[in-house]
Amino acid sequence: MKNYYIIDFDSTFTQVEALDELARISLEHHPDREAIYLEIERYTNLAMEGKLSFREALAGRVKLLNANKTHLDKLVSHLKKKVSTSFSRNREFFKKNADTAWIVSGGFKEFITPVVTPYHIKTENIYANTFRFDEEGNIIGFDEENPLSNEGGKVQLLRQLKIEGKLFGIGDGYSDFQLKESGLIEKFFAFTENIQRKSVTDKADFITPSFDEFLYVNDLPRAISYPKNRILCLIVGDVPEIAAHILKRDGFSIRIKDTIEEKYIKDVGMLLLGGNIDISDELLQQADKLKTIGYLGDIKGHINKDICNAKGIVVFDDKKNKKKNSEFIPRRMAEFINNGDTYLSRNFPNLILPKVKQVTRLLHIHKNVPGIMAQINKVYAQNNINIVAQFLMTKSDIGYAVTDIQGEYDKDLLKQLKQIENTIKFRILY
Repeated sequence: MKNYYIIDFDSTFTQVEALDELARISLEHHPDREAIYLEIERYTNLAMEGKLSFREALAGRVKLLNANKTHLDKLVSHLKKKVSTSFSRNREFFKKNADTAWIVSGGFKEFITPVVTPYHIKTENIYANTFRFDEEGNIIGFDEENPLSNEGGKVQLLRQLKIEGKLFGIGDGYSDFQLKESGLIEKFFAFTENIQRKSVTDKADFITPSFDEFLYVNDLPRAISYPKNRILCLIVGDVPEIAAHILKRDGFSIRIKDTIEEKYIKDVGMLLLGGNIDISDELLQQADKLKTIGYLGDIKGHINKDICNAKGIVVFDDKKNKKKNSEFIPRRMAEFINNGDTYLSRNFPNLILPKVKQVTRLLHIHKNVPGIMAQINKVYAQNNINIVAQFLMTKSDIGYAVTDIQGEYDKDLLKQLKQIENTIKFRILY
């Protein structure tokens, strides 16, 4: 049986609620616009939390909009810039699943269709409401015969469609959970990248902080190998708020503490430290998942660089204690996790890598000893791997090899690369 992916639009495929955004466009010069914005948002939240029927909320919002077709054109341009980050980077998934990735929304086709079709979602797989216009192009209502304009509309629609296959629901609102209640879908994933509604997450089969997480849990092809929301970033000491904001916005799971607590150290993937924070050798030795450290100061006397090298931990620090590095250092940490860049690291060779699509990027950190690249490439050759690009730099006792490969590969390849003598750390980037 085929798997079908039933995906919501507002606050799921996009970061925002489209009708709320349309109101900000159409009411821009209205003297009571702030009060009307709040009323429209109130309708939205009541419906999403299941406290008001969808039909009542929809009618209330549309009546307040005072919008026309010109406003819709502006809205579409705006929404194209507001596609959720994790959906945007997984465009290839939609291309490969064009027949089974559907948008089912209580929103409106007039703005949904032009936003999602560039992601290879077919127009016939977009189910949404439609506006009614007067002769001058003003929005005067909606098609009340459309099941999606009703309370429980998504349930009514799917019952009518009688889809043969396994259905997975992804959304942020009560109408998405109703699909789970109806028994029509296999599993419901509460999508929380943009907003988290407790009334929905409490009832979901899974909470998915990103589309990457949904793909990872279901072992589906994805743009990045490991969801960033699963990478714990521990921030300790006097670290400006902007630094935490940069990493959180990038999708990492953030914990902010006054001191380094031992209970976190085994699970931490990124560590951002304020100046004068020490990390003991004992704790550093336990940090087996730690990939990078950012230090807002000079690490000398605070962090053992030799242990970092031995564990393949990339360190970014600030010898000159410049305040601007409270932004630069977390960005460098993110670029290492996202793209493999080690530019201006304290202990690794400086490498800026091109961003390449439709490849698998493998990072191999090893001791800088003769012959190791020959061993790495022997493994690729034995597995008939097509190498698109390869980068190698060394610094002192560290070797850093990045290989972009194309096509399918057996998982045994990864095991072989990890087992090469003098390997320090190996990971799939994307």
